[in-house]
Amino acid sequence: MQILRIDSATTGEQSVSRRLTGLILDHLTAKNPGADVTSRDLSSNPVPHLDPVTTTANRTAPDTHEEAVERAYPEEKAVLDEFLAADTVVIGAPMYNFSVPSNLKAWMDRLAVPGTTFRFSESGPEGLAGNRRIIVASTRGGEYGEDNPMDHQESLLKTFMGFLGIDNVEIIRVEKIGYGPEAIEEGVAAAREQIAKL
Repeated sequence: MQILRIDSATTGEQSVSRRLTGLILDHLTAKNPGADVTSRDLSSNPVPHLDPVTTTANRTAPDTHEEAVERAYPEEKAVLDEFLAADTVVIGAPMYNFSVPSNLKAWMDRLAVPGTTFRFSESGPEGLAGNRRIIVASTRGGEYGEDNPMDHQESLLKTFMGFLGIDNVEIIRVEKIGYGPEAIEEGVAAAREQIAKL
């Protein structure tokens, strides 16, 4: 089993989403002792936002790359290959201003590669990256619940992964973290029960 852990919170040791990704990873590796784990911290080691060079790197044949694109290509390919190699991807996704952190969005932008993770046909888009499991460690300062029109965080992740052909997206959620330590601990305790069922 190949597990990819992605963390994106910029709050360091105070991050509840990092706490959740750690608990999820502990659970998964206890159930799968031989699992190979790769971790990527998008806060301490961010993936740059797309620009003309990085956009070109994974979308054109390597033998056509100009010098700047050739330099960018290895890291662009490494991010994509990490994702494609994983059976399970654990994503720490706090809600920042009703959506995901920009560093997480920059990582997601590396995964949507025409002809590799999706393609268009006469019947519309077709995802090519199915057969993997996504577990989202979702944290929110307030209380939003399911299908809230202010949620562009979990809904974005589900829509994006669905576009890539991945319909196995599970959400482990802690809300009300802005309400203080007691609310956080209550939320984490409930999340632990969900994690135990993964």
